[in-house]
Amino acid sequence: MGTKKRLVITDPRAIRALAHPARQRVIDELFNGKVLTATECAELAGLTPSAMSYHLRALEKWGIILRADDSADGRERPWKAPARSLVISSQASGAGRAAGQAMIRSTTDAVINLFADLDPDDPWDDVSSLSRSRLWLTHDEAKLLGKELTDLIDRFEKKRTSKGPAPGSRQISTLIAVVPGQEQS
Repeated sequence: MGTKKRLVITDPRAIRALAHPARQRVIDELFNGKVLTATECAELAGLTPSAMSYHLRALEKWGIILRADDSADGRERPWKAPARSLVISSQASGAGRAAGQAMIRSTTDAVINLFADLDPDDPWDDVSSLSRSRLWLTHDEAKLLGKELTDLIDRFEKKRTSKGPAPGSRQISTLIAVVPGQEQS
């Protein structure tokens, strides 16, 4: 796993590279700490290894993922994330919004599937939650809200180690979106 806390993407061309669903699936796994070969990525995304290699090279071009080593066979060469999380900073552009929407759709679909697949008798069901709010905030307050939510997630991420998850822990998926509505007149 990369040592940087966050990879912030601002270039519209790099943001556009994120929008493909197969890339989203792989990015999700790599930024969750996995190191995967092109063949493993292809299986996850439902593509051929050669098609997946194309997508991996496109992501590498923009620094979104890195080669984990320089083994000879491209399909067996592992890939990793250069940081623990990925942030799209410039969503004001059309490409930024499109990539942001693709990420939200991909993540939302994954969360919906987690809810659907959770056994009603699962003792962890009591930690499942979904919250939607509309707040009236100033620009500075909205920035602070986003920062504080991210800081809270970071506090829990710091507990991750290279030794793997703690005994008794389970993977928990989160989705944070702070999106301004239309300006009121």
